[in-house]
Amino acid sequence: MANSGQDTNRRPSDWIIDRLWRGLIWTALRLPHKARVAGMGWIFRVTVGPMTGRTRQARNNLAMIFPDMSDAERSAITRAVLDNVGRVVMENYATADQVKRAKGWQPTGPGWSAAEAARAEGRPILFISGHFGNYQAARAALNGRGYQMGGLYRPLNNLYLNDHYIATIEGVGGGAFSRDRRGLAGFVKHLRSGAQGAILIDQYLYDGKIFDFLGHPAPTSTAAAVMALKYNALLVPIYSTRMDNGIDFTIELEEPIPHSDPETMTAALNDSLAARVRQAPEQWFWVHNRWKPERADKAALISAALR
Repeated sequence: MANSGQDTNRRPSDWIIDRLWRGLIWTALRLPHKARVAGMGWIFRVTVGPMTGRTRQARNNLAMIFPDMSDAERSAITRAVLDNVGRVVMENYATADQVKRAKGWQPTGPGWSAAEAARAEGRPILFISGHFGNYQAARAALNGRGYQMGGLYRPLNNLYLNDHYIATIEGVGGGAFSRDRRGLAGFVKHLRSGAQGAILIDQYLYDGKIFDFLGHPAPTSTAAAVMALKYNALLVPIYSTRMDNGIDFTIELEEPIPHSDPETMTAALNDSLAARVRQAPEQWFWVHNRWKPERADKAALISAALR
């Protein structure tokens, strides 16, 4: 979370962006839920994506991973991705409606019974996902069923936006924990109490270990696997896939990842997410610079030198 030291980084331009964003969200929240979600999807697809370079980033990433994909298919997926990103943003700000709808999203999959058993015995659970579908939807669905799934998040660079971004995470229940020393300490305490935590594994990490993701080297944190081993937490891949009606989700829990070593477990998590992305590429946030090839290559060389 923002502190007094970070306050010096609050720039006037960030304040202006924040005020414009607050106005857009306030206006959208006056609309019925389905209309506001669809409307924000349209805004991101038509305006925000092109203006911020996210449309170009998504197309470039798709071209790297799927070089044989036609331009028409790449463009269609990019539009669907931006639409989904906008919908996710709106849904996460409309917390009350999201939580209400989540009551009808029954979790399924081979990991559901394992998670229920672990919760019953007070064993910690780490739910691992990526920027796929709406990653907050799974937290809403499980927390509405008695779980206390706290979210580990990376603070936004715009600290004005970050102030209310945190509220969208907290509103789903389970708590919000930033990726700094204080936040991680709170996350660990939460986990050790026998509660549950949620981590997104597909965020670029400059000094992360190199793992394959969709056929390319991606610096990745092994923290989830390390914590699972240290605190004997069940490690469960979980995915919230957007349904055809545009506002509901399937919540699927895969088989828990067996405990072995951090590298093997992290690779399994990456492979799990990659399989989901290949199956439904329009559901993943291709707008992120996940690989940064030039830095990934440098990190790979450093990693090899240290072995």
